[in-house]
Amino acid sequence: MARMRTRELPLIVRWLPAILMMGAIFFFSSLPAGRVPTFGEWDLLIKKAGHASGYALLGLAYYFALPPRLSKGFRWILALFMAILFALSDEFHQSFVQDRNSSIIDVGIDTIGAAIALTLAAFYSSNSNSSSSI
Repeated sequence: MARMRTRELPLIVRWLPAILMMGAIFFFSSLPAGRVPTFGEWDLLIKKAGHASGYALLGLAYYFALPPRLSKGFRWILALFMAILFALSDEFHQSFVQDRNSSIIDVGIDTIGAAIALTLAAFYSSNSNSSSSI
């Protein structure tokens, strides 16, 4: 059976990873401060790496979900813009959670994570011998 290309996948299948990532991010940012685990001396590094990793995956999920007929560059920019908008909305949401606060620095970390992942994916897909298209 031939492998399905991105453009042949149903819309819901293309968007499911993004929807799941948005749900996971929303869930974790909804936890009150008392329910968020601490990691001792590594706490800040682990939490900020979690921000960058989560938004790296979200940026890639958006890129995959966007219509393949769009140019790779436009999809890259649009996926990054969508990740930034979600980061901003999530920080706003987090400002209403008990004992949590919002931080523009976290939005910056989220943006960097998404941008790095999207850049690596674009570099990989343009230099790959595979027939898959990111």
